[in-house]
Amino acid sequence: MSDHIIRDEAALRALYGMPSGAAVAKQVDHLHPHYQSMIRAAPFAVLATIGPNGVDATPRGDAPGFVEIADDRTLLLPDRRGNNRIDSLRNIVTDPRVALLFLIPGIGETLRVNGTAEISIDPALLTRFVVDGKPPRSVLVVRVITAFFQCTKALVRSRLWDPAAQIPRTALPSTGTIVADIARGQFDAAAYDAAAPQRLKETLY
Repeated sequence: MSDHIIRDEAALRALYGMPSGAAVAKQVDHLHPHYQSMIRAAPFAVLATIGPNGVDATPRGDAPGFVEIADDRTLLLPDRRGNNRIDSLRNIVTDPRVALLFLIPGIGETLRVNGTAEISIDPALLTRFVVDGKPPRSVLVVRVITAFFQCTKALVRSRLWDPAAQIPRTALPSTGTIVADIARGQFDAAAYDAAAPQRLKETLY
C-alpha cells in the first residue's frame, strides 16, 4: 500500500502535469474588480483556519455581500452568533492564516481567497455590521494574499444548484437524533428538535 502513496511535488507533477496558462494567470495578490463583484454577490462562504489541534472549516452566511470589501486587499467578515465553540477564532489567535471559499447560488464558479486574519472588537466596526439591532461579537479583518476563481467542474459534477438533485430533509436523521445518539441518551431528541425553530429564531443574530 505504501508503495502507491505520493510523497513529493515532483511525483505530483509527473502524474498531473503543469497547470494551464489561464489557471496561473487568474491568481492575483489583491481583489480584482471582477472578484469584488463575486464577493458582493455571495451569501455564503466557507472559512478555513489552522491551529494547534489541526485544521477547521466552517460555514458562514448572510445576505449577499455580507463579507464587506474594505479595500482591494482587505475584507471584513462579521462573526454572527453561533454555538460558542469558536473553533475558527481559537485557531486565528494562534495562527492568522485563513482561506475563504465564496459560493453564489446558481453560479458555477467559486472564488478562493487566501490571507491572514485578525479578530477585531472595535466598536465602530461592530456597529457597522448591526442587523436587527444586534451587532456581531467580533469582526474578522482579513488581509488578502492571493485571490482567484475556481472553474465550474465541481459544482457541475455535484449538481449543487440543481433543484432536481435536492433530497428531502427527512432522508437524513434530525439534528436531535444525531446529538442524542452520539451523546448516548444525554439529550431528548424529540425535545431538541421541537425547540429548534424557536432556538433558531432567537439566536440567528
